Amino acid sequence: MSERLEDFSLGKSMQPKGSIQKVGVVGCGAMGQEIAVLISQSGIDVAFIDVSDDRISEVMMRIEKQLDERISKWGLTASEKKLILSRIKGSTDYSSLSDCDIVFETVNSKKKGTSLELRQEIFKKIEAVVRPDTVIASNTATLMISEISSVLKNPGRAMGLHFYSPVSKVKIIESVRSVYTTDETFGIVNKLALLIGKKLIRVNESAGNISTRMLVPLINEACEILMEGVATVSDIDETMKETSGLQLGPFEMADKIGLDKVLKWMENLYIEFGEHKYKPSPVLKRMVRANLVGRRVGEGFYLYQGEKRMPKQGSITNLGRA
Repeated sequence: MSERLEDFSLGKSMQPKGSIQKVGVVGCGAMGQEIAVLISQSGIDVAFIDVSDDRISEVMMRIEKQLDERISKWGLTASEKKLILSRIKGSTDYSSLSDCDIVFETVNSKKKGTSLELRQEIFKKIEAVVRPDTVIASNTATLMISEISSVLKNPGRAMGLHFYSPVSKVKIIESVRSVYTTDETFGIVNKLALLIGKKLIRVNESAGNISTRMLVPLINEACEILMEGVATVSDIDETMKETSGLQLGPFEMADKIGLDKVLKWMENLYIEFGEHKYKPSPVLKRMVRANLVGRRVGEGFYLYQGEKRMPKQGSITNLGRA
């Protein structure tokens, strides 16, 4: 009886059934970059899709900067950084996802309204190039995965997987099965979670899952307290951190997430549930109109110089008024 190396799974062309060798990311913004680094650091190849070659170069520069910051804090070595970067490849061509085992959609549209149609279009583009057994996942926080995946020929391959920033530190992922999701799909997702050191929190399908539905009213109420003149931004944040054990106060969290993203969450939840606690605060709307959306632009509820956060002078609540 002749025996081959492949029989012992030593051949390069052989992969154990159900193994995860490569993961795709479509829309490599801040969250997509964090997910890409986490997956690459776990020894898995990453292919990401973005809109242009210039944008791809920008993404790689941002990832490299993120890794350099970790090196400066003794959280990573230069050789580990080199390995992580070697596993991440960007492209504008969806066909580079063809051999992925899981593909994440992580777009962050700046257009008004929900990004449902955009996400559905991306799902269709992914399905057109990947294998029949590839899982397609969305990082959406407030849209329904059943609705997004309804455009697929095989909607059973789709799931909602909501990561929370900072991805490297938060140990959980909110996992949402649609009405179509198969057990096989969930099994592959569960395997990936184990490989990247995360715990799946099973959430029944509901806009906002757990984290976003809890966070939105907290930020909204903080805005109401601010508008009533009860306390300042920094005093509200300090009080909430000291009394509730939060790592960041509501305004610090809003600035970190991005006020434009928080506003979109609020609008989506208000459309879905119609409850006042989700209705966006006027102060939040005014700040987004003025592009004071938080840490990434250097100004939100606070001012930022690099990693340094400083309180603002004057009244935020008068912003944009005649």
